[in-house]
Amino acid sequence: MTSRPTPGPANLNAPWRLSYLESLSEKQELPAGGFLKAYWDVPDADSANHVLHRDAHGMILLNAFPYANGHLLVALGEPRPRLLDYEPEQRAHLWTLVDLAADLLERTLQPQGLNIGVNQGIAAGAGVPGHLHVHLVPRWGGDTNFMTTVGDARVIPASLDAMSERYRQTLRDRD
Repeated sequence: MTSRPTPGPANLNAPWRLSYLESLSEKQELPAGGFLKAYWDVPDADSANHVLHRDAHGMILLNAFPYANGHLLVALGEPRPRLLDYEPEQRAHLWTLVDLAADLLERTLQPQGLNIGVNQGIAAGAGVPGHLHVHLVPRWGGDTNFMTTVGDARVIPASLDAMSERYRQTLRDRD
C-alpha cells in the first residue's frame, strides 16, 4: 500500500517565529523560574513584557507565543513546579488572579468560549516546568481553520502590542 502525500504546501514561511527560535538558547541564562521569574523580578519592564496586571503575589500577562490572539498567562511571583507545592493561601490567590484574567479576557475580546488549563511538568507540556502557570485561551467557532489543519500553523492577526493595549484599555475602563 502506498501512502498518500499530505495535502498542503511543503513549506510555510513564518519569519516572525525566528526570534522565538533564536531565544531558545538564551533561556538557559534565565532564573530557575524561566522568563516568568525574570518578568516578576523587573516590574519596571511590565509594559515591554506585556504584563497587564501585577499585585503583591502574582501577575497576568500576554503569552508571547500564543495559541490564539489574546492568550493570557497567570503566575504567582514565587516559582514552584507543582500546584501542590504552593500553600493553600497561595493557590487561592492564583485562582483569584485566574478569575480576574478570565473576566478581563471576556470583557476585552468577547470570545465564544475559553480554555483554562495548567500544564504541570514536561510530560504534560509545561514550557516552563519550574514555574507553574495557568493558560487562558480565548476560543471562537472556526478558530481552528484550514491553516491549522493543513498548514500546521496558527494565524494570529493582532500584534502583542495591539492586544496589550486592548487589554489595558479594558482595565482603565474598569477603574
